[in-house]
Amino acid sequence: MATQDAPPRWDLRMRQRLTRGEAAALGELYDRFASLVHGLAHRVLDDERAADGITREVFVRIWEDPEAYDPKQGPLRSWLAALTHRLAVQRLWATETAALERGGEGSAEELERKVHHASVAARADYIVQAMPSPLRSALELAYFQRRDYRRTAADLGVTEDEARRRLRLGLQLLATAHDTRPSGTPPEPGGTT
Repeated sequence: MATQDAPPRWDLRMRQRLTRGEAAALGELYDRFASLVHGLAHRVLDDERAADGITREVFVRIWEDPEAYDPKQGPLRSWLAALTHRLAVQRLWATETAALERGGEGSAEELERKVHHASVAARADYIVQAMPSPLRSALELAYFQRRDYRRTAADLGVTEDEARRRLRLGLQLLATAHDTRPSGTPPEPGGTT
């Protein structure tokens, strides 16, 4: 019986394959996570070309140094999301700071707010994508389709207590998107997102 702390088998095998230099492993990893990486980068940067660049950079980094990912720290998906988030926020800081230095409109405080907002939105998107399907379904019904918990319960075929539990857990997960770290210091890969 596997312990709760044991990393997923797929993540371990993927890291081993990448460490051996298997190009097919990189292709498989890309097929599985490219849309997640690109979506998170785009959410932060709001720029298609910049998101493409971050996506390339994330996969180049994992190819060049697969041992940077430590399966004991959490799932590969979360590590890739944290790396993407960090690189995208760094890119946003760099481009916006350069624009301010060239005499662009705005202030350092506005830049801070913009980066913080983009960072929180990207974390929230990732949390919704990564949460278990029953929680995501309950949130989608209650908030996007404006169902109350009774109607959500009926639509999902669960008790009202179960619908309330799912909504509460989903909202608790979403609340973690608003952590108190300054936006210029995103989590390191392997940490929480």
